[in-house]
Amino acid sequence: MPGPGKCFKTLGLPRSQPAFQIYTVAETTQPLAISGGVKLIPQFDLAHAPAPKVVVVPAQSPPTPSVKDWLRTVARQTDVIMSVCTGAFVLAEAGLLNGHNATTHHGSFVTLAMDYPQITVKRGARFVDEGAIATSAGLSAGIDLALHVVERYYGGDTASLTAYYMEYAGQGWLNAGSNVAYAKPPTSVAGHPICPVCWMDVDRNGAPTSTYRGKAYYFCMPAHKQRFDAAPALFLDAG
Repeated sequence: MPGPGKCFKTLGLPRSQPAFQIYTVAETTQPLAISGGVKLIPQFDLAHAPAPKVVVVPAQSPPTPSVKDWLRTVARQTDVIMSVCTGAFVLAEAGLLNGHNATTHHGSFVTLAMDYPQITVKRGARFVDEGAIATSAGLSAGIDLALHVVERYYGGDTASLTAYYMEYAGQGWLNAGSNVAYAKPPTSVAGHPICPVCWMDVDRNGAPTSTYRGKAYYFCMPAHKQRFDAAPALFLDAG
């Protein structure tokens, strides 16, 4: 997770030792293919990872039982487990978000709420800090949450210096509720409908479509059409 990881690595605080010791953990130490064609070699497997104080869970594939068990175990001793983007689904699968407020990428608000009814999904939040559990919205919001965690440990001046060093001009870390642009779904533009499931712009030529209450809806992929068809009112009422 380059953005949050950079926040913790380049902490704007003069000291002889790094403020955070950063390492990667996976089920095995075999190379993992991640986005953009990059391969990551984890430093530790689950059985041999040092006890963490901060855990960053990025957007990834559904977690295996071993990953869920590890997260539940370390949750008892960490200061905070934070997710970035759809990493919230990993925490949800592990049961760590039950009874909590949480956020995720705006295209997954409804899916998170439908699949995990014990979670209160907060729209328009840049991040949600519930103490030992924290979640961020999509992509760059993970940097804001990481700076917020830096602030929790070392104060606002240090977090500001870290953002300055990174040349990060975003101010979202100062206001958790500053994602209001994503509080409601965008409005469809003539000829370019919005997928009601993930809010992506859709080319209607050849796109999967459904009709509900006399109105046509277009989808970015067949799987989203299937989700909509199963409970259309939930997606439309969400807006």
